[in-house]
Amino acid sequence: MFHSLTSIEIEDMLKHQLIGHLGCQADGMVYVVPISYAYEDGFIYARTQEGMKINMMRKNPAVCFQVEVTSDLANWKSVIAWGEYEELTDPEERKKGLNVLLKRILPVVTSETMKITADWPYAPDDLNEITGIIFRIEIRDKTGRVENKEPKSFFAS
Repeated sequence: MFHSLTSIEIEDMLKHQLIGHLGCQADGMVYVVPISYAYEDGFIYARTQEGMKINMMRKNPAVCFQVEVTSDLANWKSVIAWGEYEELTDPEERKKGLNVLLKRILPVVTSETMKITADWPYAPDDLNEITGIIFRIEIRDKTGRVENKEPKSFFAS
């Protein structure tokens, strides 16, 4: 069965995922990249370094964000959100963004590409010591879809 997610289901998806896909566009180029994030009160928060996505979002703050959960090709959920990028340079806003990121629930199982390190997510006493760019996306619009189908048995008649 294919249908739209309710607003509560959309919020739940955004709150409980760790990785999403950020889409940005500038200078005639579109760029989509996975990012780790936290969601709170209509904002997506993230931490990154200087690079292509930051350069593009500084030029054009209109972005798209997508998350999904996929069991198989017939059982999945997806949320797409549109919003506006904002770099958090004010010390209090940056601290707020860091606190949102630091309090998110992290996975118990780690891998080479997703792991808890000695410096993240363990915060120093002074959050100003955390390097990188902290940004948020104010969500302006969002939608979600789901498909749930029972897998057919090979033995069904």
